[in-house]
Amino acid sequence: MSRTITLSALALTCTLALPAMAQEKLKIGFIYVGPVGDFGWSYQHDQGRKAIEKAFPGRVETTFIENVPEADSERSIEQLARTGHKLIFTTSFGFMEPTLKVAKKYPDVKFEHATGFKRDKNVATYSAKFHEGRFIIGKIAGKLTKSNTIGYVGAMPIPEVIAGINAFYLGAKSVNPNVKIKIAWANTWFDPGKEGDAAKALMDQGADILTQHTDSPAPLQKAAERNIYAFGQASDMTLFAPKHILTSIIDDWAPYYVERTKAVLDGNWQSQDVFDGLAKGKVKMGAYMNMPEDVKKLAQETEAAIKAGTADPFMCPVIAQDGKTVECKGGNKLSDEQVVGMMFYVQGIEGTIPK
Repeated sequence: MSRTITLSALALTCTLALPAMAQEKLKIGFIYVGPVGDFGWSYQHDQGRKAIEKAFPGRVETTFIENVPEADSERSIEQLARTGHKLIFTTSFGFMEPTLKVAKKYPDVKFEHATGFKRDKNVATYSAKFHEGRFIIGKIAGKLTKSNTIGYVGAMPIPEVIAGINAFYLGAKSVNPNVKIKIAWANTWFDPGKEGDAAKALMDQGADILTQHTDSPAPLQKAAERNIYAFGQASDMTLFAPKHILTSIIDDWAPYYVERTKAVLDGNWQSQDVFDGLAKGKVKMGAYMNMPEDVKKLAQETEAAIKAGTADPFMCPVIAQDGKTVECKGGNKLSDEQVVGMMFYVQGIEGTIPK
C-alpha cells in the first residue's frame, strides 16, 4: 500500500484515526527533492520504495513527498515523523542538517540520509560511488570527441558532484591528452529548462559530447536535437534519445532499502555509513550503445577492472589543480573519506568551483 501525501494532506492525516491493522504496519516515509516523474534521481529512489512494498506485503506502508526544496525541507521531514513514520529516508544532500535537527526531536524514529556525511544514534547515511561510472563514461567521451571539448552540466558544487567531474575528466584524459572539459552549473537538481539552457550553452562553446549530473533528461534531449552524443544520469534514459545516448549511470537503491527495512522490522537497525559502487551493484552501467566496438570493449574492460578492484578513478598520485600532489590515504588510491569530502578540481580542469 502506498500513497502520495502533500503537506496539506499530511496535516489532514494527523486528524484521522487509522485502523488498528494500519497502525501495526511499519510506516516508512521518503522525501524527494524532485518529482518521481523526473526519470532520473527521484524516480530511481521511488523504484526502491516500491521494492520495499513488494518485499514486505502487508507489513509496511510507504509514503513519499516529492518536490521538496532543500532549504524548506525540515517541515516536510517533521510531518512524516509526527504522523507515525518510524523509518524515514531523506534523499538529497541538502536535507542533511534538517534531517539531523528533526531526528533529535524524534529519537524513536530511524532516519536515513542519502549522500550526507553526518550521523547520529538514529541517523544513518548512505551513498553510492557514482564517480566510478563517471570514470568509465569519461573514457568513452575522450575516445569519441572530435572537437576535444566535452560539456558537463553540473547541479550544485558539492563534493559528490565535484568528485564526479574529476573522475570524468581523469577518465577522458587517460585516453585523450588533448581533451578539455567545460562545466555549466544549473544550480538546481531538477529544472528541465535550466538544465537544457546549460546544455545549449556548452554546445555553443564547442562541446561535441555532453554529460550531466542533474536529474532530468533535458541535457540528453538537447544533445540529440543537435545530433551529438550524450549520457544518461541516475536512470536508464535510452528512450529519450535512443540514437544519441552512449550509456547511462544507473542508481539501484532497491536492495539497500529492502535491507534497511528488514533491519527495522527485525529490531536490529543501527546507525551506519554505506558507500558502495559497481562491485556491489548500487551503481550499474546501462547498455553501451552507438559507439565503435573498440570503445565498447574499453568501457567493458574498465567496468570489470573497477569491479575487481584493480582500477579506480582516483588511483594515486592524484594532482590537484594547483599542481600539488594530494595525500594518498587509501593505500594506492584516495580514501573513501577523501572522495566524499572532495572540494578541489584535479590538474587540467580550468575554472574555479563556485562558492
